[in-house]
Amino acid sequence: MKSSSNSIVDYNNAKEDDSPRLSAIQNLCGAPYNKTVDWSKWYIFWADERVVAKNHVDSNYKLAKDHLLSKLPIVPSHVHSINDSLTAEEAANDYEFVIRQLVRTRVVNVSDVSDCPKFDLILLEMSTDGHVASLIHDHPVLEEKNEWVTFITTSPKPPPERITFTLPVINSAANVAVVATGGGKAEAARLAIDDVGPECPVLPARMIEPIVGKLVWFLDNQAASMLKCSS
Repeated sequence: MKSSSNSIVDYNNAKEDDSPRLSAIQNLCGAPYNKTVDWSKWYIFWADERVVAKNHVDSNYKLAKDHLLSKLPIVPSHVHSINDSLTAEEAANDYEFVIRQLVRTRVVNVSDVSDCPKFDLILLEMSTDGHVASLIHDHPVLEEKNEWVTFITTSPKPPPERITFTLPVINSAANVAVVATGGGKAEAARLAIDDVGPECPVLPARMIEPIVGKLVWFLDNQAASMLKCSS
């Protein structure tokens, strides 16, 4: 990985025992990756974060620290989490400012087709209602075109206040991976991936379309059970 490599870690809705993304991330802590990857070149950000204290049980940062950051030799100054002393709006503005400074100094690459940052990888998990990050269906956040980071205060699941990357930033990434497991996500996976009619709702997950990057879905058999190609 090149010296400006970046990894986005999105732990939204991750639970310590059942998150597929958590399992995938934990694999990085074992052989051969823990010895063969040059972790000094990794930069960690959050595409989505709950606006709570970093030591709070609902903190995505805490989950990442407990299960990944504390187990690998990632440079502490390369880990960029939100300022948990701010309001949701202030935290979103502050996080965008931090990322803009890193783009300006080319620590983070800039997109070839927009002024957005071009992260090497954004890892997302789709929920049962088809949202990713904190991009909620029918929420004005989906229409945001200018900001890189925005916020919501009405998350359908607690805690209600979140910051989230916007669609332009996610779709400017070099690679986006979306994970979904379990039969409860089968209908959302069908609506997000299959060629459905115009009468079907456009889920946030379906709006993940990297402009020049690569999109990869990782589904288990249950989550993929309603896809046309699985029948």
